Amino acid sequence: MKVLTATEASRSFAAVLDEAERGETIVVTRGGKQIAVITPASAAPGRMVKAFLARSARDLDSDFEADVAAAREVVDDEMRGTWPDA
Repeated sequence: MKVLTATEASRSFAAVLDEAERGETIVVTRGGKQIAVITPASAAPGRMVKAFLARSARDLDSDFEADVAAAREVVDDEMRGTWPDA
């Protein structure tokens, strides 16, 4: 875990994000006190949603599939790209 002051994090924010992307956790301090923790984002949220739906399919009501289909119709292509692994 890396510790940076708020000033250091601000001056090298792109590098901080690169480190988080590589799996590093960064603690940001101000005046010696911890004010933030930057961690890698959770991996594969789309896969997690699909896995949940697959496990829960028998418990969903019969209209759920139609509701999901209707929701997908109103979501534009840009939003679909949010979870490319889904």
